[in-house]
Amino acid sequence: MKKKIPENIIVENKLVLQLYVSGMSPKSMEAIENIKQLCDEHLNEAFELEIIDIYKNPEVASRQQIVFSPSLIKSLPLPKKTLVGNFADKEKVIKALGIAFKN
Repeated sequence: MKKKIPENIIVENKLVLQLYVSGMSPKSMEAIENIKQLCDEHLNEAFELEIIDIYKNPEVASRQQIVFSPSLIKSLPLPKKTLVGNFADKEKVIKALGIAFKN
């Protein structure tokens, strides 16, 4: 049984996210879809999402020290966090990003 994520999420500051993918591979497409869905459903307008193809922008990936793809970097608010995977477990991603729930 899949857990339902509460709708009462607190985002104190706008999240600034960069999703690094490897071309349009199935894993990359799945990660893009999962992150877009999570942001649209739970973060309303409290996010900026930039999708970066490391094949087209290898210098950016090198500068950010991206080793695995797909990788999601939360640059703001601090602390900076890096997540790796397909981001299918939304509850785990929300917790890892440091997003709090209202009680």
